[in-house]
Amino acid sequence: MTTTSASIIKKLLVLFLVFAGLHFAKEFLMPIAIGTVLATLFLPFCKWMERKKVPKALATFICLLVLLLGVAGIGALLGWQISELINDFELIKQKALELANRIQLYIFNHLGITADKQWQLIKDQQFSFIGIIPYMASSMASILGNFILILVYLFGLLYFRSHIKQFILKLATPAQREEMEQVVLSTTQVSQQYLIGLAKMIACLWIMYGIGFSIIGVKNALFFAVLCGLLEIVPFIGNIIGTSLTLLVAAVQGASLPFLGGIVLTYGIVQLIQGWLLEPMMVGPQVKINPLFTIIALILGELVWGIPGIFLAIPLTAMFKIVCDHFESLKPFGFLIGKIEAKENKKIIKWIKKVGH
Repeated sequence: MTTTSASIIKKLLVLFLVFAGLHFAKEFLMPIAIGTVLATLFLPFCKWMERKKVPKALATFICLLVLLLGVAGIGALLGWQISELINDFELIKQKALELANRIQLYIFNHLGITADKQWQLIKDQQFSFIGIIPYMASSMASILGNFILILVYLFGLLYFRSHIKQFILKLATPAQREEMEQVVLSTTQVSQQYLIGLAKMIACLWIMYGIGFSIIGVKNALFFAVLCGLLEIVPFIGNIIGTSLTLLVAAVQGASLPFLGGIVLTYGIVQLIQGWLLEPMMVGPQVKINPLFTIIALILGELVWGIPGIFLAIPLTAMFKIVCDHFESLKPFGFLIGKIEAKENKKIIKWIKKVGH
């Protein structure tokens, strides 16, 4: 079988146009994509309420209310912990000034730049800090607007789900409708199960980080535990960022090297438990994407849609893999994206299940 250079160029061009279209249409597509992923999460709850004779409109509204309460609860928890952190602001400010003085001295000793010159360089950059304020205000307005759109799309997708499903099935030929229905069911389930598994894992991380940081004696341990857990939404790098922030704040507060080492040790133990136990049991069975394409999906998600793209990258890639697995011409791509199960992980999971029984 031969593949001409023209066909390769055409495929690469189509791929480029697809990602370019996703990027330029992100203001429209991003809220719909987030609403779709959240709709798969609330679909079982909505169906359960409808089976209990709750009207569809009311059941859908209750789903929106549950989402708002969840967001408000996490926001209130973080706000409470941030207020506790602000109480130590003077101490942190003092330690930060001491650290800044040491950095200034180091720069002077090694680069020969005086403290006055360093402050002058900082003052010259003040315009950039002032320019951040309008940008932040615009970003907050955009976030609020997108959040309202997500709620609207979530309501519409849940309420008109049967109509949308029938439309998708009508796109297929009569002979392919059964397979198309299986594709729709599988893509819905994989997104739903991924989000549920991720929520369970984040809750476990909250507990483990909370216990570990509390034993060490980290100030505002609950805040940093919640932060590290929430950042798990971004695989691989999220918890590293959370732990780095914990180390940074602890260092500014004057923590000793053994104390900082304890934070790193806690992070290592949690990552060991997460990688060998939590992910295979809670997330692995639902999202079978190998680590290489997980990283590629995250990078492409950030390039196309920014931070929301990172959140959507994994469930959308998992949905794409389901589609590839059900169409003969796309099966090689599904195989390429797919995860190679580690035998060691399977043995550990089987042993845990055996012990549990």
